[in-house]
Amino acid sequence: MLTFLKNGYIVSMDQNDTVFDGGGVLVENDRITAVGRVDPAKISPDAEVIDLRGKYVLPGFVNTHVHTSQQISRGVGDDVDFICWLHERMWPFESNMTEEDSYVSTLMTSLELIRSGVTSFAEPGGQFVSGMARATEQSGLRGKLAKSVMDCGEGLPPIWQRTMEQELEQQVADIEKYHNTADGRVQVWFGLRTIFNNTDELCVRTKELADKYGVGIHMHVAEAKEEKEYTYARWGEGTVKHLERLGVLDKNLLAVHTVWLTDEELELFRKREVKISHNPASAMRVLGFARVPKMLQMGLMPSIGTDGASSSNHMDMVDEMWLTSLIHKGWRLDPTVVPSQDILRMATKWGARALLDENLYGSLEAGKKADLIVIDPHGPSMMPVNDKIAALVTAMHSANIESTMCDGKWLMRERKILTLDEEAILKEACERAAAIYKRAGIVLPDRFPVVKVYIGFLRYTVPPEIKRVNKIQKILEVQHESETTVCRQRRNPGRSRHSERKDR
Repeated sequence: MLTFLKNGYIVSMDQNDTVFDGGGVLVENDRITAVGRVDPAKISPDAEVIDLRGKYVLPGFVNTHVHTSQQISRGVGDDVDFICWLHERMWPFESNMTEEDSYVSTLMTSLELIRSGVTSFAEPGGQFVSGMARATEQSGLRGKLAKSVMDCGEGLPPIWQRTMEQELEQQVADIEKYHNTADGRVQVWFGLRTIFNNTDELCVRTKELADKYGVGIHMHVAEAKEEKEYTYARWGEGTVKHLERLGVLDKNLLAVHTVWLTDEELELFRKREVKISHNPASAMRVLGFARVPKMLQMGLMPSIGTDGASSSNHMDMVDEMWLTSLIHKGWRLDPTVVPSQDILRMATKWGARALLDENLYGSLEAGKKADLIVIDPHGPSMMPVNDKIAALVTAMHSANIESTMCDGKWLMRERKILTLDEEAILKEACERAAAIYKRAGIVLPDRFPVVKVYIGFLRYTVPPEIKRVNKIQKILEVQHESETTVCRQRRNPGRSRHSERKDR
């Protein structure tokens, strides 16, 4: 099947970042066959022809760090510190999830990813690769899926207390069953949760297996100040230098957050070609500010991720691009750092590079997978469009993304999701989230007084002290009425009881 997109503003993100104003993109089945000037002879009479009328076409965005299994925990960790978030909120919630919960949560994530122009993502670690794989296949997206692997650490829920061998065996089983399924869109990587929760032996064995199967490793690295304090107290060095001693630093390691890095550690990243995922929203909440300007200066090519809904609440890549633009200018007090063109690279071709797929997608070039998005700038948020590249970062909203295509198939056309039943997923996700909160015993405090309104009346809970006052008041009212009756009888002794009742 042929699809021809014509008369567009084609931001190719190729090696030279070429833009074709008034150009086209020709798609045959799952591949791009021509970009820019398209030979009319290549367009068959039965091709689907779409006149873009000046709309943008970009490669699909690549989200390099998103916890799909945390989507239905949105709001569980708002306004609490890192330890409370982890031990009292997130771990109790996630450890009470079933495989079906993970499946529905991943479907929920997929809806938001598609609507924000994402075509590929990397999942750093839920507990059920099976559920995530099923949902990813149905959504039409590309996903690098990993199990959240932990073989040590304080406070782990009993269900997660597993040995190194158990964790490795499960990952190998997942790879053998789900890797390269769904026409290659679903792939499985190895996961390492954090240096807090992974023994040295597990890290070494994981690297060996990742090399054996030719896949990547997804790991939170130098994420929080507490992590830095822990590693220096235990080994006298940071996470990065310790991973280097273990032989884990390599081009197939995707290091996430990377907030607390020294110049020396950044140089190790450059030397070993370690891949980086920058998550501005979740980092800004409590972790700190990653040294993205320095990374760009050193040629490290970081990518962008959204993290999970329990920490950043938004799985919207457009929002993350905007935040990436702002926060580094703010904390550096330099409006020139991290320019829009670099942010677009981070969200597209550098994201594909981080997922070891730079030859497969991430740019619009002949021979690459047909992963693309159509953006309509019409509306008050983007217009007038003067700087057409900067506007994609500084002015665009996800609502401007009109259509999303992955592997040559439309996942969304004119803002309508085509691969998933959105309303049914939303309903089930909310029901499952409520059930998990109940199982986990998590009760979020009311931030304001809550009055529940029902049809025709207000229903509220009367405090005990008010109940006592009301009871006393009723007793006094009865006593008062009794005394009044006696007085009436004394004033009118000749009146009958019937008359008295009638008066009442």
